[in-house]
Amino acid sequence: MKLRKVTAASAVVLALAVTATACGSDNKKDSGSSGSGGGKITVGIKFDQPGIGQKTPQGYAGFDVDVATYVAGKLGYKPDQIQWKETKSAERENALSRGDVDFIAASYSITPARQQKVDFAGPYLLAHQDVLIRADDAAIKSPSDLNSKKLCSVTGSTSAQNVHDKLAPKAQLQQYPTYSACLTGLQNKAIDALTTDDSILAGYASQAAFKGKFKLGGFKMTNENYGIGVKKGSDLKAKINTALEAMVSDGSWQKAVDKNFGPAGYKNEPAPKIGNIVS
Repeated sequence: MKLRKVTAASAVVLALAVTATACGSDNKKDSGSSGSGGGKITVGIKFDQPGIGQKTPQGYAGFDVDVATYVAGKLGYKPDQIQWKETKSAERENALSRGDVDFIAASYSITPARQQKVDFAGPYLLAHQDVLIRADDAAIKSPSDLNSKKLCSVTGSTSAQNVHDKLAPKAQLQQYPTYSACLTGLQNKAIDALTTDDSILAGYASQAAFKGKFKLGGFKMTNENYGIGVKKGSDLKAKINTALEAMVSDGSWQKAVDKNFGPAGYKNEPAPKIGNIVS
């Protein structure tokens, strides 16, 4: 009798173990392939950069949003399975290392320092530091013409300082809290030029409120290779690279460029080859 009791108890334990294992298998099966779970993928973008990544009353818009949506589609996720998460510049590496996001497409320039912390797919866009000036400004034709001009960038940015140190030592640096504030100053002639990446400038200038009022200088003062950041060692890198190649080959990449930057007359570089980092 005692032996039968032990055997019965063992059977119960075994049954419970099998049930728990089965439940665990079901949970794993339901997880998204990127590890975010629940058939969803979490993508980090900017929420405040028109033309690049912006949260609007209608949803999310911008070149990075279009690229990320296409990539997610190739990874097996429909648009309604994408969870968009704001990732500010200073938090991008931490967001990836913590697993807060599966990948980041947020005007994320590939640099040696960042490559020590995260992996990058791409590049998917070659941008350049440039200036935005008033459409009727005929005086600023080269970086040296910024000498004695009021040059604006956002507080904490190194863009204006780089121009001052390397190209226009007599430029009068002005720091505003946001790019929108710089644009208002440019429109009101409180400043003469705004500087940051040309893709970002084109995005702002393409807004309906500013259409036809500004133009890009076309100076190409630096090379900014935008990549899609993933956690170090993630197998997503290769899959995203394959998706980016498909986006270029089927014409979707150029359509996204024209849609988001076209109104500003942005003369984009050809789509970069995967792994080709222009220094």
